[in-house]
Amino acid sequence: MNKTEFLLKLKLQKGIGYVKLLTVAKQMNSEKTIEVEDLKEMELPEQLMEACLKAFRDKDLDRLVKQIYCQCDVIGFFDEEYPEKLRQIYRPPLVLFAQGDTSLLSKEIVTIVGSRYPTNYSRQVMEKLVPNLIEQNMVIASGLAKGVDALAHHTTLNNQGRTIAVIGNGLNYSYPRQNTWLQNQIKQKGLVISEYLPDTPPRPYRCPERKRILAGLSKSVIVTEAKEKSGSLITASIALQENRDIYAVPGAITSELSAGPNQLIGAGATPIVNFKFKNGKI
Repeated sequence: MNKTEFLLKLKLQKGIGYVKLLTVAKQMNSEKTIEVEDLKEMELPEQLMEACLKAFRDKDLDRLVKQIYCQCDVIGFFDEEYPEKLRQIYRPPLVLFAQGDTSLLSKEIVTIVGSRYPTNYSRQVMEKLVPNLIEQNMVIASGLAKGVDALAHHTTLNNQGRTIAVIGNGLNYSYPRQNTWLQNQIKQKGLVISEYLPDTPPRPYRCPERKRILAGLSKSVIVTEAKEKSGSLITASIALQENRDIYAVPGAITSELSAGPNQLIGAGATPIVNFKFKNGKI
């Protein structure tokens, strides 16, 4: 059995979360496939071993897997298509679900994040910065949230660029609903990815999980506007831990939404003082 299909069948079973999935993945050999005989060489708890055996025997799992493959592409940790930068992070997603152009995962990616309630300042910066990134053949990634995320995706599409949306729910859901049209546009002209099964509904606790994927996919992370304790700073912090380049748009010290970027700059992030983004450097 293909390793990705095997991991997917495990993921579909109740009670099999990331830790158990990782326990199995770590013990897989270098072969492209996995067979029942390979399980005998693994040291697994009894219940987890039963789940692994069920992946080979349960016809209902076969049916569910076929349904998922009809809805989207499935990329596993051991597949050649899996992004190398993402493979190297702490807690990499072991299975990704994708709709759109998966070849974008192999391109140079820049992640843009910021406040859900940006001012016109973010829009002005984006309208000048994003076209320059596109000219450098960079793919723009963001989280499809309202605010700066949606602005980054919109601006990229309006300038005939390529964009990746990393969402915190299954691909069969749009969250927030106001971005349903945008999500469909990205499926057609870019790529939407998620680590969650397609029918997984949005929940508040799932959105932060996607931040490590946004940071892991990219070479650089840009923060436009964000409050001092914004989730965007969490993305930047994760990116820093993964040795990514961090950029921030400086702003007035009187602006609450510039507190986050100014704080990052004070901690060593590169300030964006012009829009000439060349070879990953400003």
